[in-house]
Amino acid sequence: MFMLKESLRNRNFETELSFSASRSSGPGGQHVNKVSTKMELRFHVTNSLLLSQEEKDLIVGKLAKRINQEGELVLVSQSERTQLKNKEKVIEKFYDLLAKALTPRKKRKPTKPTAAAKEKRLEEKRLNAEKKERRKK
Repeated sequence: MFMLKESLRNRNFETELSFSASRSSGPGGQHVNKVSTKMELRFHVTNSLLLSQEEKDLIVGKLAKRINQEGELVLVSQSERTQLKNKEKVIEKFYDLLAKALTPRKKRKPTKPTAAAKEKRLEEKRLNAEKKERRKK
C-alpha cells in the first residue's frame, strides 16, 4: 500500500483538488469563533484526468458513501489549530483513502482443519454424548 501511495503522489493531484476553509466546531473559545481553520477538500472523481477508467470505477464503488451526488469526494480536517496543518492533514487523508481504495483485496485461501483439530472435535463430541447418556434413566 505504501508503494501505491507513493505512485499516487507522483501523479500530483494538486491541480484537481479544490479547497475551502471555514470555521471549525468544538471547543476553543474566542479563537474558534474568529479564525477559519477547518479545511475541506473536494475531488471530482469522474472528471479526473489522472485516473484511468478502471481506477475511477474502483474508487466510486469502494468510496460510494463518501462521494456526493455531484460525483465529488469530500474530506474534512479540523483537528489542528492552523489552516496549513489541516490542509496537510486532509491531503494526507486523501492519498491514504485513494491508496486503500485502489489496493486489491487479498483472495482467501481455503484451508482444511488440522489432524489435531479433528481429534479435539471428536473427543469433545464423545464427552458430550457420554454426559447426555448419563442423564437418561
